[in-house]
Amino acid sequence: MTSSYRYTNWDGSQAEDSLDADDLLSSLADDLLNFGDLQHALRNLMQRGVETPQGDNMQGLRDMLQDLRQQRRDQLDKYNLSSVLEELKEALSKIIEEEQSTVTERLEQTQAFNESESDKTNSPTEEGEEGDQQENKRLNDLLQSIAQKKQDFLDELSDNESEQLKALQSYEFLSPEANDQFQELLERLKEAMSSQMLDQMKESLNNMSQEDKQRTKDMISDLNDMINQKIKGEEPDFDSFMEKYGDMMGENPPQSLDELLEQLQEQMNAMQSLMSSLPSDERDQLQDLLSNSLGDPDLQAELNELAENLSFLNSGKNGTQYPFRGGEDISLEAAADLMKQMNDMDSLEKSLERAQYRGEMDGVDLDQLERILGKDTVEEFESLKNLVDALEDAGYIQKDGDEWRLTPRGTRMIGENALREIFRQLKIGTVGNHQVPENGRQGERLDESKPYEFGDPFHLDMKQTIMNALEREGRGSPVQLDPDDFEIYRSELQTTTATVLLVDLSWSMALRGSFVAAKKVALALQNLIKAQYPRDTFYVVGFNAYARELKPNELPFVSWDESVVGTNMHHALMLAEGLLARHSGSSKQILMVSDGEPTAHMENGRSQFSYPPSPVTIRETLKAVKRLTQKQVTINTFMLDRSYSLKEFVNQIAKLNGGRVFFSTPDQLGEYMLVDYVEHKTKQISGRR
Repeated sequence: MTSSYRYTNWDGSQAEDSLDADDLLSSLADDLLNFGDLQHALRNLMQRGVETPQGDNMQGLRDMLQDLRQQRRDQLDKYNLSSVLEELKEALSKIIEEEQSTVTERLEQTQAFNESESDKTNSPTEEGEEGDQQENKRLNDLLQSIAQKKQDFLDELSDNESEQLKALQSYEFLSPEANDQFQELLERLKEAMSSQMLDQMKESLNNMSQEDKQRTKDMISDLNDMINQKIKGEEPDFDSFMEKYGDMMGENPPQSLDELLEQLQEQMNAMQSLMSSLPSDERDQLQDLLSNSLGDPDLQAELNELAENLSFLNSGKNGTQYPFRGGEDISLEAAADLMKQMNDMDSLEKSLERAQYRGEMDGVDLDQLERILGKDTVEEFESLKNLVDALEDAGYIQKDGDEWRLTPRGTRMIGENALREIFRQLKIGTVGNHQVPENGRQGERLDESKPYEFGDPFHLDMKQTIMNALEREGRGSPVQLDPDDFEIYRSELQTTTATVLLVDLSWSMALRGSFVAAKKVALALQNLIKAQYPRDTFYVVGFNAYARELKPNELPFVSWDESVVGTNMHHALMLAEGLLARHSGSSKQILMVSDGEPTAHMENGRSQFSYPPSPVTIRETLKAVKRLTQKQVTINTFMLDRSYSLKEFVNQIAKLNGGRVFFSTPDQLGEYMLVDYVEHKTKQISGRR
C-alpha cells in the first residue's frame, strides 16, 4: 500500500499548533522568579500575551485595552456633539419656514382674489353671477382670516425653540409637508425620551393613547413611591407593583426592585451621558425640547422625579461626560446610539481591567467584546483563558484554595528551562565532561584500555590481550598468554562534591536586574547536578540581613524585600560551614553570588547593620572565610559589580582561600558558574600507560 498526500495553500482557516505548556511556563518564569508570586506571574502573562512558536503574538489583555481605548479616542476625535442640538433647531426652523411659506402664499392668494373681485364690482353682472361672487368672497374672507390668524401665531412665536415646539403641538398646520415634518420631529424626540425606559414602557410613551398615558403616569408614580420607601429604609411591596404593571416590563420581567432599578439605570445611562457631555446651556435646551415633546407636564414631572431618584441611588452620577472634540455632525438618534457604544466601551474596559488585575476572566461579556473589538479578539481572549488550564493539565500548577501554586514538576521544569537557556548562550564545545587531571584505579569503566597492574580491577579487554600475545608470539595456536599481555579497560573514579550556593537577596540585586539571573542559576545548577552528577550534594542559602537555607521548591518564590537592609555574608558563610560539615570524604566548595560588600554581621545571634561597611563586619566575614579555608572548603566568588572597594574585598577572600573570583554581568552569570562547576570538578582515571 502507498500513501498519498495533498498540499494546499494556507487560507487562514487551517488550525495552528496551540502553544504548549512548556512554552507557557517559560513565558511566565521570569516574572515568577523576579517577584516570587505565581498569581502575579499568571496575571502578567495574561496582560502581555504570549509569543507563539510561529513568531506571532497572542494578544494580551493590555493590548485589548489599548485597542479599546484607541477606539474610544477615535470616536471622541470624530464627532461634534453640539451638532445634535443644532440639527434639531434647524429641523424646527425648516418646519416653521415651510409653514410660513404656505401661510404667506395663502394670504397672497386671498389678497389677489379680493383685488380681482374689486375689479368685477365696477362691471355690470347678471343676477346669478352676483350671488356667486358674494359666496366666493365670503369663502375667501374666511380663508384670509384663517391665514391671518396663522400668520399672527407665527409672528408671536418665541425665539426659544423649546417654547416653539410646545406651542406648535396645539397648532393646526396649513402646510401638509410642515405638519408631516413636525410629527416626525415629535416622534424623534419622544423616541429619545422613551429610550430611557424599558421596552414595554417605551411603547406606552410612544403610542400616547389617553389610557396608555394615564397608566404610564400611574406606574412611574408608584415606582417613585417605592424608591422613596427604599431610600427611607422601608421595604417596598414589589410583588404588588408587578401584579399591577408586570405586563409593561417585557418578556423577561425583573425579579426584584433592585433588578428593575438596575435595568432602568442602564437604559437611562446613554441619554444621561449625552446630556452630561453637552455644554450646560445646550444641555438645558435639549432637555426642554425633549420634555416638551411629550405634551404632558404631569408625565414629564414623574419622569424627572424618576431620573432624580435613580441619580440619587447611583451616588449622584448622571452619566459619563465624554469630551467630544471632532468636527463631524451627528443626529440625535446617532448620538444616542453612540452614547450606548461609549457606555459599552466603559463597561468592557472595567471588566477587562478586572480580568487584568484580579484575574476575573469570567466577568468579561464575550458578546460585548465581539461587538466592540471583533471576533478575532474574542478568540484570543478565550485562548488566554485556556492558558491556565493548559498549565494545570500539564501538571505544572494546581489549585490551592483560591490561588494557584507551582507543583514540584513545575519547579523542576523551570530549572530545566533555565539550564537550557544558559547552555544555549554557550559556544559549542565550551562545556563538556569534567576535566581529567590525574589517573586513578577505581570507578566506572571507560572504552580505552591499559596494561594490567597489580591491584587494578580485572576489567579484561580480551581483544587487546590476544592481540598483544599474537604480536609477541606470531600467528599460531594455541595462543600462549604471558602476564605482560593482559590489558584491562581503564576505569573512572569520580569523587563527590558538596556545594553550597550563596545568593545575595538584598534589594540592590533587584534594582540592578541581577535577582532573576541569580535565581535562574540556582535552579539550573540544581537541575544540572541532579541529572548529571547525582552523587553530588547541592544546597542554596539566601542572605540579606540574615541568611537561611532555601529548599529547591522554595527557589521560584523567594523574593527581595526593600524593607530589609543588609548584606550579611558572615551569616551565610556560617550556615554554609554547618551544611558542609555533614559531608566527609567529599570535595567541598562554596559559590557566592553578590553585587556588593558585606554590610552586616552576626553578634550574639542578631544581625548588626552598618553602611558603609564597618571594619568589624569585614573582619568577622574574613574570619569565617579563614575557618572554611582551614576545613579545605573552596570559595569561588561571582561578583556583579566592579567597584574598587568590592574588588579589594573579594581579592582578600581569594588570597585567604585560594578560590577564584569572577566579575560578571547578570546575563553572563549562568555561563560563568556552570562552566566553572563542570570544568573544575575532580575526577581520577585508573592506571598508568
